[in-house]
Amino acid sequence: MQAGLLTLKPAGLYCAAGDFFIDPLRPVGRAIITHAHADHARAGHAQVLATAETLALMAVRYGENFAGATQSVAYGETLGVGGVAVSFHPAGHVLGSAQIQLERGGARTVISGDYKREADPTCARFTPLVCDTFISEATFGLPVFRHAKTAAEIDKLLASQRLFPERTHLVGVYALGKAQRVIALLRAAGYDRPVYIHGALEKITAYYQEAGIALGDVRRATGAGDLPGEIVLCPPTALNDLWSRKFAEPLTAFASGWMRVRAHARQRGIELPLVISDHADWDGLCATIQETNCETLLVTHGEPDALVHCFRQRGLNAEPLHILGYGDEEADAPPETGA
Repeated sequence: MQAGLLTLKPAGLYCAAGDFFIDPLRPVGRAIITHAHADHARAGHAQVLATAETLALMAVRYGENFAGATQSVAYGETLGVGGVAVSFHPAGHVLGSAQIQLERGGARTVISGDYKREADPTCARFTPLVCDTFISEATFGLPVFRHAKTAAEIDKLLASQRLFPERTHLVGVYALGKAQRVIALLRAAGYDRPVYIHGALEKITAYYQEAGIALGDVRRATGAGDLPGEIVLCPPTALNDLWSRKFAEPLTAFASGWMRVRAHARQRGIELPLVISDHADWDGLCATIQETNCETLLVTHGEPDALVHCFRQRGLNAEPLHILGYGDEEADAPPETGA
């Protein structure tokens, strides 16, 4: 399939004019990476171009030698790669996440990566880009997904904490982006007590703090006692393992866009579903596509069919772009896709 300046190859989206891949699914010679989630950022490439934050997070996750060579690029900066002008623009997904704009011969293609439209205190806000071809994710590409305001979801968590002061509130969060965002949202709501975290969240959270993201007093939960009345963040899989049983009458919560579907919460035994997503909901996806003023829309992982149908009805050349390998940001929590 042709996607503007890109073609689809077994390793992913490839730009022949610049001889590079975008978020390749296997090691390649030259890779441009939108963000550091594991389904988009893999180790082993010969050369990697990404934002400084994405490169740093990849080093945290994979070690300093995750690629043969790396080069950082700032938001708004344009680089010539082969015969293509490449620029990075905020995607609003996690720290360092970027949309990639490719321009050559007057044609402009934008690869969104993963994105959200709601403001997030831990990363730069999404910037709409006008283009000819727009490649959009569709994690929540169904009309049923209309996310609540995150402030209201944090209020639910704090109200539950006040109602059950004898219980530890265990909140399932993805390690990169969601954990740090939930802490920042708690601080924005005026919560000034320590926030406790599972050891698996420590390294990335420490990097966020080193990068200047204010998270307040964050402590490791291991060895801290049973913590009645406290908020403890952990990977989703830790909610029901032996680790969780040491806490005082643990009340389980999960921060994810999938919590909009009550069946997901029931299946996982979640008492307090929190609809907090790092992906655009249906309204956000539709608004973004309209704002790009694109003529061609390619829709990747998630639920592409409804978006494709919707925008074909509006006169766009819209097609699904099937790329296997995206959508499992956190390997410890399928099928939620780090949402």
